[in-house]
Amino acid sequence: MQQESAHVLALQALAWLAADDELFPTFLNATGASIGDLRDRAGDVDFQGAILDFLMMDDHWVIAFCDQHALPYTAPLAARAALPGGAPVHWT
Repeated sequence: MQQESAHVLALQALAWLAADDELFPTFLNATGASIGDLRDRAGDVDFQGAILDFLMMDDHWVIAFCDQHALPYTAPLAARAALPGGAPVHWT
């Protein structure tokens, strides 16, 4: 995935999270972000990575997001890998 496509997907994920009245407060609490932070940092690649990291914490969230946007279930991981800091960790 190209980095530009990853930016778009991360912003779609943010919009999806913001539209979920139950999940959105969890996202804010987990990231420590405020509503103002969302406006200020939505274009920041590090914050976009945090959005995708949060989304990928639960397979049900990934499935629901991808189903709503007609994306393959691997799309969030591919987008995260395209953003800085998203390279897979090699523990060996």
